[in-house]
Amino acid sequence: MEKDGEKRSMQEKEPRGLLILALLALLVGGLTGLVGALFKTTLAYADRLRNSYILVERQDPLIGFILFIILCAAAVFIAVYLVEHFAVFAKGSGIPYVETLLEERTDMPTLAVLPVKFIGGVLAIGAGLMLGREGPSVQIGASLAQFVSQCFNRKWQDFRVLLAAGAGAGLATAFDAPIAGAIFVLEELVKKFEQRIAIMALAASAAAISVAHSIVGGKIEFHVSTIILSTPKELPLYFLFGFASGFLAIVYNFSIVQTLNYTTQISCLSPPWRASILGAAIGILAWNFPELVGGGQELTQQALDNTRPIREVLCIFLLRFILGAACYSIGAPGGIFAPMLALGAQFGLIFNASCVYLAPNVITSPTAFALVGMTALFSGACRAPLTGIILVTEMTANTSLLLPMLCACFAAMLPPILFHLPSIYEALRDRTLRRLDQ
Repeated sequence: MEKDGEKRSMQEKEPRGLLILALLALLVGGLTGLVGALFKTTLAYADRLRNSYILVERQDPLIGFILFIILCAAAVFIAVYLVEHFAVFAKGSGIPYVETLLEERTDMPTLAVLPVKFIGGVLAIGAGLMLGREGPSVQIGASLAQFVSQCFNRKWQDFRVLLAAGAGAGLATAFDAPIAGAIFVLEELVKKFEQRIAIMALAASAAAISVAHSIVGGKIEFHVSTIILSTPKELPLYFLFGFASGFLAIVYNFSIVQTLNYTTQISCLSPPWRASILGAAIGILAWNFPELVGGGQELTQQALDNTRPIREVLCIFLLRFILGAACYSIGAPGGIFAPMLALGAQFGLIFNASCVYLAPNVITSPTAFALVGMTALFSGACRAPLTGIILVTEMTANTSLLLPMLCACFAAMLPPILFHLPSIYEALRDRTLRRLDQ
């Protein structure tokens, strides 16, 4: 009888507990949407400020150039200094740290992560480092979930749910993609379907987007015209393209991890000073080619519009492939989603040009391959095809290429799986845990 009474009591409390958790998820999502929108707006302002400075100071090239290089180096130095001295968990993307926290494999970070991630991300990405805003946005959402959980004295089970929901809301805000944010939580962060997490992730993402839209408005990230496959005979090309993207993903992941390993072995300079040298180099590039630095959103749009000659696309692809790994290796707050999408779109154009060269009679769409390339490289590198497909679909409001996306993402995942290689976030998470254990 006592056991039956306890069981009934738990059943009565469960709906109430779920309702409270839902309200907290909405609160976390709303706060994430607010801070994420401010972060996104501040980054856009920093980009405009950097480009405006270059245009104005080119009239006095010597003094303007020297001052610009010093400013870029100083901004990156401060970003890494803040991470090293105030919140080491704010280093890099932040997504691997969130994963280790969800798995209870690391200690709870301090709330200093939030301001360090915000300020450091604005300084580093604003200085032109080839990093994305999604990593900081995800960790900002997770930090806000931690803050709310502590304020309302939630137990670990509820905190874990809110943490995952806040992280998803951060991704949703970064790319204006609420469904992708919720799917990202299940596919990448917890790697299984959990009903409570799924419900709260949807609630947090919806709240985040609602608040963000009220501040910055809603708009499509990338504009593409409607694309229709000219013939079903094109589909084998997308399988082949996906397979090639899978091998590119292997090289991409290897370059990120090995560059990180190499950078940490440099002991003659402290991390902030190493970062300042790279910041100066990026400043030189930005002074001469301002459109090539930063997260790469403009380059992605150009790839979708197919506005550059293929030789330029190839050179930019190689340059950003190398410098992207270098930028991530210094430990400044910033993610790899956005730069990876730009590389995938450019690789799509390169593959399309190769098909046209080898088989001139084949009719292909460069824009289609660029768009599918965004999902294929993401799927091969992150092993999260649903997130990639939904993310790109929401960012472009284009559903006409879902079948080619499925074909390419399936094929892109084969090479790394066949070689038993981890996804980029698994590799970064394991590397993080090894460093924490030292």
